[in-house]
Amino acid sequence: MSSFWSIWISVLTLGTLVGCYLLLRWCLKNFAGVKEGESMGHSFDGIEELNNPLPKWWSTFFLLTIIWGFGYLLFYPGLGNWKGLFGWQSSNQGILNIAESKARTLNNLKPGSGVLNQYDREIAAANAKYDPIFKAYASRSIKDLTSDKKALKIGQSLFLQNCSQCHGSDARGSTGFPNLTDDDWLYGGSPATIEETILKGRKAHGMIAWLDALGGEQGVKEVAAYVISLSGRKVDPKLAKAGKARYPMCVACHGPKGKGSLLSYNMKLGAPNLTDNIWLYGGSVHAIEDSIRNGRAGIMPAWENILGKEKVHLISAYVYSLSHHK
Repeated sequence: MSSFWSIWISVLTLGTLVGCYLLLRWCLKNFAGVKEGESMGHSFDGIEELNNPLPKWWSTFFLLTIIWGFGYLLFYPGLGNWKGLFGWQSSNQGILNIAESKARTLNNLKPGSGVLNQYDREIAAANAKYDPIFKAYASRSIKDLTSDKKALKIGQSLFLQNCSQCHGSDARGSTGFPNLTDDDWLYGGSPATIEETILKGRKAHGMIAWLDALGGEQGVKEVAAYVISLSGRKVDPKLAKAGKARYPMCVACHGPKGKGSLLSYNMKLGAPNLTDNIWLYGGSVHAIEDSIRNGRAGIMPAWENILGKEKVHLISAYVYSLSHHK
């Protein structure tokens, strides 16, 4: 933060502590004009008010909390840009990418670095304890792990922590995020392919916007009608017939029969199957028309540098088990 805000926060914080101390001193003085323990000269409902001082145990503890506050601010960060004598910090601040975070962590954990990073130390302790367990699981095949309840439980925990934000806690996905419990895979559902997807991520080649190429809204409606008909749904036959005539423009990715990535030659494209009535971005007429009109391009981040290969291996086993539970 800037010097101004650092000074501003420091003055307010220290001023508050000093103010608390002065208030305590003021309250410990006798301003009543009568000796301590004597009557203040009035009573109500049979209760007489005495000039009693603050309880010593209370005032002592109040003073100790003020002293503790000054001590904390001396040894730990809390006064603007002051980092504290201990060099303690909750986590690495101001990092912009994973590489920078890892470099900072390695430096912090070096003996004599002068930095006591709580998060880094907790992660290092956890890695020392759990890495041998993850490595033991990584030596087994994904198919083998699907029969190990303990391994799947660990994989599920890792999934909930890292993947559920997009795919949901039940792994059924939502609009734009694939359902992982069925057997519909854009890039293939083999154990190796699932693991590759999680490790390296996926960046869709992208479905381009077809509005202009199809000659406007009428062309979009016609192709949408034909695409919907491929999954057996009822559509306007005239629109579907006109859309079928335009469909050759889509064959390069989705194949001549609309089977998409089920065809081996275009598996890497991630083109969806248009005949199974499973829609990543919604299967309503409006949603399908919108996909054709404006295009689609999804991104799955790579997790190799975030979680490591061993943890990804367990997540892959869990994900694979969801669609091969039988």
